[in-house]
Amino acid sequence: MKDHASTDGFVILARFRLRDGTRPRFLAAVRDNAAQSVATEPGCRRFDVLTPLEAAGEVVLYEIYDDEAAFAAHLATPHYAAFREVTAGLVLESRIERLSLDEHAR
Repeated sequence: MKDHASTDGFVILARFRLRDGTRPRFLAAVRDNAAQSVATEPGCRRFDVLTPLEAAGEVVLYEIYDDEAAFAAHLATPHYAAFREVTAGLVLESRIERLSLDEHAR
């Protein structure tokens, strides 16, 4: 068993509850942010945008970074700032979980 210090990555699990009718605009903005993150950030390994089947007003993000520093670098990018600006009025509630990736089975 691995100890907490020896992880395979730093994971962000973000859950957004959106205002009624705003999911299409939110998804357009977050898809752009995800694509730019993976394409331009060396420390961003994965950025998945998930839509719960039973919750039409929610979006979940699953992001994997090399470490917390890579996530901090993500938060400082222009594309993240643009995402935050576009989506600020669309989100009712958000919850961010910081996790360690201890196993990545394929």
